[in-house]
Amino acid sequence: MVPRLLFAAALVAACGRSSVRSPAAITLVDDAGVTTVLAAPARRIVSLIPAGTEILFALGADSAVVGRTRWCDWPAAAAQVPSVGDGMAPSVEAVAARTPDLVVAYRSPGNSGAIGRLRDLGIPVVEVTLDRQRDFDRVTRLLATALGRVDAGERLVASVTEDLRRAAVTGDRPPSVFVLSWSDPPIAIGGGSFLSEIVAWAGGRNVFGDVDQPSFTVSIEAVVARDPDYVLVVGADDPAFANRPEWAVVPAVRERRFLRVDGSEFNRPSPRIGAAVRTLAATIAAGGR
Repeated sequence: MVPRLLFAAALVAACGRSSVRSPAAITLVDDAGVTTVLAAPARRIVSLIPAGTEILFALGADSAVVGRTRWCDWPAAAAQVPSVGDGMAPSVEAVAARTPDLVVAYRSPGNSGAIGRLRDLGIPVVEVTLDRQRDFDRVTRLLATALGRVDAGERLVASVTEDLRRAAVTGDRPPSVFVLSWSDPPIAIGGGSFLSEIVAWAGGRNVFGDVDQPSFTVSIEAVVARDPDYVLVVGADDPAFANRPEWAVVPAVRERRFLRVDGSEFNRPSPRIGAAVRTLAATIAAGGR
């Protein structure tokens, strides 16, 4: 009888131990192909990408974000998170001081040195490319997995996709739009960029959308040849290049046919994609301003 009682007690004890298992490990494969294994869901994250910060907040992980860049301006609550400075070539010391259990970094050769040093310190890092809408979906799922909130990630992707579907505008004759990111030398936005996608969803057509690069150097003569209906201006004021005499050969510049929009939602693929499309679509419908 005693051996049976001892066996029963041991079985109860074993069951008790199994009911308080530690969280299962989480395996992440980032956009650099690097596999990172977290012992438990991330609870202290430094986000070195503004769009990544927005995604984390949209996933309800406000309290898990313990560090951000100076450019993380959305949502407003992000301003309460300590800044570690720039996201490109970040300060390893500033990031490490936040004692993160995960760092989210932009995949770029300029970040490789800092990422290597962080990993040498034993700090897990995921490198992600976050330039297009399709990147948003993938990175959202990756971060949701890191947080142990896979279902929340799927809901966010579905919500943003539906919002974008409702915001998108279609038409038989979309107006042509020239997007200049830098004027000296002139650098145009091509079809490989998020902003080009915004133009298309808003009912326009990027005049250099056939160039499958995010941006590239272009001549003023090439802009004249494509004769855009509008010039997209991200900011409240006329761009400085508009007052330079050499740009007067471009009719849309000379006649101040500008589509003015303002806000960081035009700079990054974030949960605010639909809002950016609606704003630009309204501006196009109004014929600029």
